[in-house]
Amino acid sequence: MNTRDAQLEMKLPTWGGKRLGAGRKRLNPRLHVAHHTRPKLTHHVPVHVTLRMRKHVWNMRSRRCFRIIERSFIAGCQQFGFRLVHFSTQRNHFHLVCEADNKRALSRGIQGLAIRIAKGLNKLMLRAGSVFADRYHQHLLRTPSEVRHALNYVANNARHHGHPIDGLGDPFTSSAALVVAQSWLLKRAMPGRLRQNMRVLTSGAG
Repeated sequence: MNTRDAQLEMKLPTWGGKRLGAGRKRLNPRLHVAHHTRPKLTHHVPVHVTLRMRKHVWNMRSRRCFRIIERSFIAGCQQFGFRLVHFSTQRNHFHLVCEADNKRALSRGIQGLAIRIAKGLNKLMLRAGSVFADRYHQHLLRTPSEVRHALNYVANNARHHGHPIDGLGDPFTSSAALVVAQSWLLKRAMPGRLRQNMRVLTSGAG
């Protein structure tokens, strides 16, 4: 065959179909929480919840931000069958130890906290819109050892992130329970000092 008569293969443009790199890009893949069905929850099982903030949100361990956050925690710590027992505030995320009557109560309680915090921070920052990066992440604490580990992790989370803490503890972490724990697991796992002094947090956040 004469090379001049050979048919050349033409690569024509195509439309539609799956293409490499197509589709909307995630803002931050690390913060994405998959939309799986959340596991069944009862009032017997405490929950460790993590909430992360968007990049534009100011440092939450500053006094100006924490005053708003602490007020929101105190105002929304017990509602809709939801109870916020402990919290730890870091620069761009929270750790919460909660109880809830069921997963709907947990969702409504977290949503209530998120709305209060978002309104307060947006007012402070003179902005509007979402302040949370994604859905909350939850881990059910089904055994006493899991609960003890979660309480220790929340209480010492500032050290984990390299924040210097003096002998008085972390001022951005709850030093006592905000509400009285109802679940046997959480009551059993708490240090005796906290079990004997279960008080509602009444800090001078004003």
